[in-house]
Amino acid sequence: MNVRSRPALVLLAMLGLSFGGCSMLGGGEEIAPAAGLGCVDDSSHCVAQRSGVLRGMMADPQRRWVREPSSPAAYASGVRLWAFKQKKRDLSCDDLAIGQREAEVAPSVLRGPGGTGLTPAQVSRALILAEEVGRELSNERKRRCRA
Repeated sequence: MNVRSRPALVLLAMLGLSFGGCSMLGGGEEIAPAAGLGCVDDSSHCVAQRSGVLRGMMADPQRRWVREPSSPAAYASGVRLWAFKQKKRDLSCDDLAIGQREAEVAPSVLRGPGGTGLTPAQVSRALILAEEVGRELSNERKRRCRA
């Protein structure tokens, strides 16, 4: 795969995340934020959960999600990495560093015991996204931050 096609591939892989359903379940029941982070398949149910969690992250003015711990499933779902990608211009230098570290750690977590139970396709998509997000956050830090 050439380098130019990677961003397009990442965007295609994440379309379900960005354009998925809504943040409510059918009966008006709110989705728990952690549920969308751990829902990694491409079912409409999971797409709706991930989309709702992402919208919540984007709307959080304090960006509390930045400092919350992540999990292998959260890396595989792509929600947190996608949020870092979308909010990079609004993040502080410390927040950018946290996101960059998260993107750098994701591959070893996904390839290790934490990735057990994930399909090769789920791992592959998350690895591509982590690489892209890590590069973008690094560039943003170089542009705006000291160290």
